[in-house]
Amino acid sequence: QVRLVESGGGLVQAGGSLRLSCAASGGTLSSYVMGWFRQAPGKEREFVALISWNGGSTYYADSVKGRFTVSRDNAKNTIYLQMNSLKPEDTANYYCAASYSINRDDRNYRYWGQGTQVTVSS
Repeated sequence: QVRLVESGGGLVQAGGSLRLSCAASGGTLSSYVMGWFRQAPGKEREFVALISWNGGSTYYADSVKGRFTVSRDNAKNTIYLQMNSLKPEDTANYYCAASYSINRDDRNYRYWGQGTQVTVSS
């Protein structure tokens, strides 16, 4: 059983930056493709970014491409989401998740963190 814990959320002004972290325990992070998803109030959860097992491949939602960067440090069992040029529409609860395959569908992610809130003020 892999346990994921996100941190780094908070309140930031539009145009600012935040870095989210997701620490894993109870398993080897390098065994999983890791994804970031977000869910705003009243909206469905949506894909944000993912990174392959060794970090060689990354994929982003069009809405965050060029502003967000996903990375991982398997030695530390941690993944990151660097978020720059934040916009009010980025406000959401952000979740990291672990999957056995590269895909954007949250139904294929087996383990989930509890989420960390990001609020971007205008």
